[in-house]
Amino acid sequence: MFINTENKLIWKNGSFQKWDDTNVHILSHTLHYGTGVFEGVRAYDTLNGPAIFRLKEHTNRLFDAAKKINIEVPFELDEIIHAQCETLNKNQLNAGYIRPIIYLGNEGLGLRAKELSVNVAIAAWEWPSYMDPEAKKKGISIAKSSYIQYENPLHSGNKIIGTYFQNTMALHEAIDKGADEALMMDANGFISEGSGENIFIVKDFKLMTPTKDHCLNGITRQSVIQIAKDLNYDVIEKNLTFDDLISADEAFFTGTAVEITPISKVDDVKIGHDGAGEITKVLQNKFDEVISGKDLNYQSWLTYTK
Repeated sequence: MFINTENKLIWKNGSFQKWDDTNVHILSHTLHYGTGVFEGVRAYDTLNGPAIFRLKEHTNRLFDAAKKINIEVPFELDEIIHAQCETLNKNQLNAGYIRPIIYLGNEGLGLRAKELSVNVAIAAWEWPSYMDPEAKKKGISIAKSSYIQYENPLHSGNKIIGTYFQNTMALHEAIDKGADEALMMDANGFISEGSGENIFIVKDFKLMTPTKDHCLNGITRQSVIQIAKDLNYDVIEKNLTFDDLISADEAFFTGTAVEITPISKVDDVKIGHDGAGEITKVLQNKFDEVISGKDLNYQSWLTYTK
């Protein structure tokens, strides 16, 4: 992913700095031990101007993650919400990806993370699509990973920096196998998620997805569940096995980066017909209406920045 950093600004601890001047000390505790949290947020160009999708929910999860690992954020939640809007506007973006991160300073090094400064930074940049745009139509291939997700229940449900090592290794393993993405199982052998996405399967016109105990309760996941229910589809949260997936009529990933991306193949097994399945297409189209502000029933999910 190439980021155009020309004239870009990053919000850090209450003020804006030039992109290349915003540095982290080499002895930052977070760099060495992974004690920090982050979020991934998307903004979309709508008829009413730039709008950030489910900004409050993302920011609440950021603060919840910090609390989970005993980091006291030195800003109020509303300040970080406003800062994300301001970062998008300062960088003159009508659409893009927003990355808030909370990390610890370099006042001391060692496992003891007490009395270290807490820093908050927010970057924003253009990011049209995480996957090849054709993937939304044709689907992607995934490979079952040998890496286990969420062996420690403490790590589930939030974006904690130090826990993403498994995800990176799983993705690299999948790419080395020739796949586009990874499928991670949990410690009990049930399906968890992709390396950075939630997963849904469709069987006999019913949608199924792992329970919150087995995966990150993604904001896009929650949105798709609500949209599907509003469209009168049955949505079942349950323990899913690998056999459930390979016998599915359709399967797709959801996430801030991938939005709704169909899965066409798992290892050597083809899923459904060529391209996105019938229900996947319906959800994709409705999701596009929601994020573009065209469906007024979901206006509360959009935060307009101007």
